[in-house]
Amino acid sequence: MAINLEKMSRKDLIELRDQVDIALKSAEKRERKEALQAAEKAAAEFGFSLSELSGDASKSAKAPKNKAKYKNPADPDQTWSGRGRKPQWVHDALKAGADISDLEI
Repeated sequence: MAINLEKMSRKDLIELRDQVDIALKSAEKRERKEALQAAEKAAAEFGFSLSELSGDASKSAKAPKNKAKYKNPADPDQTWSGRGRKPQWVHDALKAGADISDLEI
């Protein structure tokens, strides 16, 4: 399937380029899917899932969420563990004259 690019018009070349870009994206998507399936199959042969080997499962198991220490009196669904940056509702409550101990659970 030899294409003589020298005899094609600029418009035809642009259209061909667009078709090639679409075909490349499709081929990459197909090859990624095939690679993922091959990796999952290889991991399963050793009795593992791909997420176990990539470390995704261990990250979530090692980092438990900190227990909430404070809650927003106006909206009890909003909580804060006391670690990291204070949520805006904590700043607002403190500006309104509340003590941090008033927000404790």
